[in-house]
Amino acid sequence: MFTNRVTELFGIDYPIIQAGMIWASGWKLASAVSNAGGLGIIGAGSMYPDVLRSHIQKCKAATSRPFGVNIPLLYPDLEQHIRIIIEEQVPVVVTSAGNPKTWTRTFKDAGITVVHVVSSSKFALKSQDAGCDAIVAEGFEAGGHNGREETTTLVLIPAVKNAVQIPVIAAGGIATGRQMFAVMALGAEGVQVGTRFVACEEASVHPHFKSAVLNAAEGDTQLSLKKLTPVRLLKKRVFSARCRKRKGEVLTRANWQAYWAGHVRNGACTKGTWKRGNWRLARQVRW
Repeated sequence: MFTNRVTELFGIDYPIIQAGMIWASGWKLASAVSNAGGLGIIGAGSMYPDVLRSHIQKCKAATSRPFGVNIPLLYPDLEQHIRIIIEEQVPVVVTSAGNPKTWTRTFKDAGITVVHVVSSSKFALKSQDAGCDAIVAEGFEAGGHNGREETTTLVLIPAVKNAVQIPVIAAGGIATGRQMFAVMALGAEGVQVGTRFVACEEASVHPHFKSAVLNAAEGDTQLSLKKLTPVRLLKKRVFSARCRKRKGEVLTRANWQAYWAGHVRNGACTKGTWKRGNWRLARQVRW
């Protein structure tokens, strides 16, 4: 059996983490990945507090293996989410989109393993100093929210590995064993995979979204909303026009929370409609 610091930290068989993707990774996908030997993650970013609790409880009933919850630290219902995660004794939390120093100690005091998502060596060091157990170093190719540095995965991983002592998990454009081998050769001890899991039967997105994943080519995504919150989307006219209208916005907590509120009602993932919502894919499409 293969073991390293990542498999030992999470108590899993394979150093593969399924990314916490809003609308896509509910309890069905998370429990399926965990039962298969990886680490399944519930994406809490699109869930109201009572919905999150329900998904956690269903995941606990569906698997006896470790699983986790991904929580954006600027989410409007953050404190309620944190309380639920602690009350339900979730074993792993993956935090993102915020300062890890604020809540890491709270999670650690509750016996929870904490991982933070970063896009630079600078924030990797901050996460290590905050007491995180591991970091996900996410390159520019990743679907969904991205760092402002626009650093590619193959550049980011060795830089972060050289900067910290805690385990590094690579993310961003990873979908195959060859890509996993490549980033582990650069120093990563595991991978976080998102877009490929969207196409799974257990993913909670609409079949039209899964079809878009399977049919997209390497140039079919773009980075949008760079000044508000960079996000990689599948190219399409309607939503791209909306993004262009908002591209000059300055990031504030108020417009960030308004943006997240819209996430909960995203029609692209839940109803498969092109005109309502956005379609998030990484650059590893078409494996």
